Amino acid sequence: MGAFARIARGMEKLPPKNEDSLRGFGFALTAYLLWGFLPIFMKAVAHISPAEVIAHRVIWSIPIAGAVLWATGRTADLWVAMRTPRMLLMGFATAALISVNWGIYVWSIGAGHALDAALGYYINPLFSVFLGAMLLGERLSVAQKWAIALAALAVLVLTVEAGKLPLVALGLTVTWGIYAYLKKSLPIGPNQGFFLEVLILLPFALAYVIWAQVTGRSHFMAGVTADTVLLLSCGLVTAVPLMVYANGAKLLRLSTIGIMQYIAPTMIFLTAVFVFGEPFGRGKMIAFPMIWVALVIYTVSMVRQARAVGK
Repeated sequence: MGAFARIARGMEKLPPKNEDSLRGFGFALTAYLLWGFLPIFMKAVAHISPAEVIAHRVIWSIPIAGAVLWATGRTADLWVAMRTPRMLLMGFATAALISVNWGIYVWSIGAGHALDAALGYYINPLFSVFLGAMLLGERLSVAQKWAIALAALAVLVLTVEAGKLPLVALGLTVTWGIYAYLKKSLPIGPNQGFFLEVLILLPFALAYVIWAQVTGRSHFMAGVTADTVLLLSCGLVTAVPLMVYANGAKLLRLSTIGIMQYIAPTMIFLTAVFVFGEPFGRGKMIAFPMIWVALVIYTVSMVRQARAVGK
């Protein structure tokens, strides 16, 4: 456990200045690559109920997140959060949002909507900027306004082409965007916050797993070894990227994270088209390039603003 503790403590260290670090880049890149390959794992569990997958994501994240807190000596922060009504209430809100986000994501991959999932995570940074303007009164630059307008137009194109709103993409965008917004207001570290969320969700996860076992609907320990191994692995594929990302984000500039966040949806997009063979129809052929142009406009504007502040 000594080596694990040293690594975990290294993850908790903050940089002395608002600048990029090689360790932070390594953490963030690892997290985004893991998220990029996540659809492969989710496709492997597509025959299992999304609710059961989410329940096991919660249950098996507990020992991993708990080990990190114990190794870094941060357990006291967690007890403070659990005794503070406001922090506990915020924890319930972020736990609810992340569970809904997981549910939409798990279902979308299994149901053949990985392209919609990629779209949702492409739109997310633009939604976050929009959220900041609406809730925090942040002023939007001209470039940001154009980027948001292009994204909205892309959603309109998909809506007209399909005859309905792209609910998967919008659901992922909204739940993750609000989750990230509330997470920033949670006055505890990222590792403590994540452990608090899965701890809150644990009773619901255990209740579902017990119900599934009693009714014969469970895939866990049900005779198929591969299913049991996959469900046990849910903790790794859930906790590790989230905690690695949260610590990497502290060691990088916001502009760097802003550019790197496109790695995962790009990998999801490529996987959906070239591995899963999902249809890339006319509407998506129009909408995705519009989103990409919007992201280029947004990213260039963000980098210029970061450079101006740094001067």
